Amino acid sequence: MIKAIIGRKAGMTQIFTADGKVIPVTVIEAGPCPVVQIKTVEKDGYAALKVGFDKTSEKALTKPQLGQFKKAGVEPCKVLKEFRLDDPSVYTVGAEIKADVFAAGDRVDVHGVTKGHGYSGVIKRWNQHRLKETHGVGPVHREPGSMGANSSPSRVFKNKHLAGQYGCENVTVQNLEVVRVDADRNCILIKGSVPGPDGSVVTINDTVK
Repeated sequence: MIKAIIGRKAGMTQIFTADGKVIPVTVIEAGPCPVVQIKTVEKDGYAALKVGFDKTSEKALTKPQLGQFKKAGVEPCKVLKEFRLDDPSVYTVGAEIKADVFAAGDRVDVHGVTKGHGYSGVIKRWNQHRLKETHGVGPVHREPGSMGANSSPSRVFKNKHLAGQYGCENVTVQNLEVVRVDADRNCILIKGSVPGPDGSVVTINDTVK
């Protein structure tokens, strides 16, 4: 990983190219992210950069959390994440990573937590079909249907698609294109959709592909 930043998903919109084509984009408020700590192989066993995002008040943090920011001389932030960059030594503690670390045309991976749907049935969760809506079937038209064989093996196989908790999981969308970067407003416009509801925190880094 060469470069990365933390941001907040603002929502989706569309922009037009010079020849009139429509590009759907997700607007992400990216940074500024102050560098809180630089980890080294000699001291910590691995090289990484610890950065913050979204400034907050001191009373919103615990004493151990607040101590990290005071040691670095950085204003307290709600979000604190690590990035394992190839060469974190190019940054200094207290420096800010801004949206212009990326440029139009870059390929990135976006990580986020998907929308939570709670306990959901098989139709919503796994996109299964309904059962036949004819006499003798109801009133179970939205149930999962057959569980499999009867006397052998007399159990339901693992990993069968059934009802359960849907959403609220970490998801990475890879190899997305940066369409535009607005450094003045700390905005990055990424082609297509990214995981999570509007207002959720996402991380952006250069793609692994």
